[in-house]
Amino acid sequence: MDRPLDRSTDRLHRHPFAVDIALAAGVWFFTVLLTIDTYWQSQGSAFLVGTLLVVPLAWRRRAPVPAAAAVVAAGLLELVVLDDFLVANVSALFMVYALAAYGPRWAAQAGLALGLVGAALAALRYFSDYSDVIVLAANAMAIGVSVVAAWALGNLRRARVQRLTDLEERARLLELERDQEMRLAASTERARIARELHDVVAHSLSVVIAQADGGRYAGKADPAAATDALEAIAATGRQALTDMRSLLGVLREGGGEEYAPQPDVDAIPALVEDVRASGLDVDLIVEGEPQPLPAGPQLAAYRIVQESLTNVLKHAGPASRAWVRLQWRTDALELSVLDDGRGASAALSSGTASDGQGQGLRGMRERAQLHRGRLEAGPRHGGGFGVHAALPYGSRR
Repeated sequence: MDRPLDRSTDRLHRHPFAVDIALAAGVWFFTVLLTIDTYWQSQGSAFLVGTLLVVPLAWRRRAPVPAAAAVVAAGLLELVVLDDFLVANVSALFMVYALAAYGPRWAAQAGLALGLVGAALAALRYFSDYSDVIVLAANAMAIGVSVVAAWALGNLRRARVQRLTDLEERARLLELERDQEMRLAASTERARIARELHDVVAHSLSVVIAQADGGRYAGKADPAAATDALEAIAATGRQALTDMRSLLGVLREGGGEEYAPQPDVDAIPALVEDVRASGLDVDLIVEGEPQPLPAGPQLAAYRIVQESLTNVLKHAGPASRAWVRLQWRTDALELSVLDDGRGASAALSSGTASDGQGQGLRGMRERAQLHRGRLEAGPRHGGGFGVHAALPYGSRR
């Protein structure tokens, strides 16, 4: 089930402008409306200038450069018309952060420079005791440090957003590559099955026709020969029927990719390294002595790990970790893919099917069941998502 925190976070991400309007309203309430009585002179001017400083925060993400320009203009107006330093000047720190996080690079650098200049002007205008240079420098430094801190936090936010974008693009490319591989494998396997079906039918019918002709001619002189021919025809027909059912079953179930050359368990470390190179912190743990395992279950194990790691990249979010564990037990290969991210609800809700679960989870479960195994997937206690599967050594194709 979706966690309430996940649902709330997703809603906030989908409506950033509404979030910024609420932020501007909150800052205005606490820094302008509640503090208006603290200004002994020009309360009307303080209220107006404070409002002009705070209102642009509503556009800090939608239009960071124009919003920052409006805050700069309001700050210059404050220097001219007011003798009191407004609490609403905290909006300048929000705008420096917004420029560093969401604006162009040049705007982020300009925001830092203007913030430092504003710190010096504010110290000279409102906190300067011209007989004490130390007091002036201390006030200017305090405001300047706040500006630099806001700018640094904005840069961290920009880097985090960029990393998340890169991971999502990597996940999209992995999913596209997987789909292309599956389509190519299915096409190749269907062509091979068509050739095998032709061979089965052509060979079996040739044998049946030859036996029928021979039995028909020999039956007049030797009835036993006719009986032998009929037995041969029956045996050939039964074998052909069995082969055709097997081949048609593959076509009907759409599992042709199971029979094309595909990766196996030995390819999982390379898969983990490839995902780690994309930016996800993932560890591989192998326990036990490897046992002989048929090609079908080996492919299923590889695909389960691949699909699980793709889901981690798509849904777990930034700064997440994942663990892949392979356990060679006495009767089965058990594998687990765990993460500590926020993707438990997203993995279950994306691409929902009739049972509320995604096609990816359904496909992994069907792969495991095809080889007499089992698969369980769901949120972990304490956060994150886990996939657990067991594939018996005695599985049949």
